[in-house]
Amino acid sequence: MSNEPSYKNRKVITIGIVSELTGLTERKIRYYEERKLIFPERSAKGNRKYSFSDVEQLIDIANKREEGVQTFEIRQQMLRDKRKEAERESRQQMLRGQINARFGIQRE
Repeated sequence: MSNEPSYKNRKVITIGIVSELTGLTERKIRYYEERKLIFPERSAKGNRKYSFSDVEQLIDIANKREEGVQTFEIRQQMLRDKRKEAERESRQQMLRGQINARFGIQRE
C-alpha cells in the first residue's frame, strides 16, 4: 500500500484556480487561512497549493458564512469534529487489537 495521499488530498491546485472553482476571492481564501480554517501547503517558491478536499472545505465555509456563522464558530466546530474523529479512530484501533489478540492474529 502506498503512503501517497489520495488524489483528493494532494495539494496541487493554485489559489487562482481555487478562486475560480469556489467563487471566493483570493483575498477571502487567504483570510480563511489566517483564521486557521484552511491549511494550504507552500511550493518551493512560496505559492499556496490546495487540494480538492480544501476546495470542498472552502465551499462549506462559504456556505456557513452565508448562513451567518462566524469564523470562530466554524473553527470550534472543526476542532470538535477532529477530536471526535480521533476518538473514533482510537476506539477502532483498540477493537482491532482486541480482536487480533482474541483470535491470535499477528500483524506484519
